[in-house]
Amino acid sequence: MQRMTPATALAALEESGGPFLDIFRHGSLQVEIYRPDRVDRQTPHTRDELYVVISGSGIFLKDGKGRPFEAGELLFVPAGMEHRFVDFSEDFATWVFFYGPEGGET
Repeated sequence: MQRMTPATALAALEESGGPFLDIFRHGSLQVEIYRPDRVDRQTPHTRDELYVVISGSGIFLKDGKGRPFEAGELLFVPAGMEHRFVDFSEDFATWVFFYGPEGGET
């Protein structure tokens, strides 16, 4: 993929058939596009991560607490923390940025 726009990333994701697709890596940075189908089944990750919501809205559960999210929002999750998106709209999609060492930064 040469351009990394939401449209090009979502088209590549659609072609892959999965809910997420790794689209860029450099050093410790890994960028994915993520679009779960009705249910977010992810488990805690081994590295720190940022989400930048492309489209949609819903509730973001992090460490047992829920709060609304919407398009354009930035969400941080430290390595190992339980989290997921729930009650999200059909158009929900997000960039995911994993970075830093296994176990997260101090």
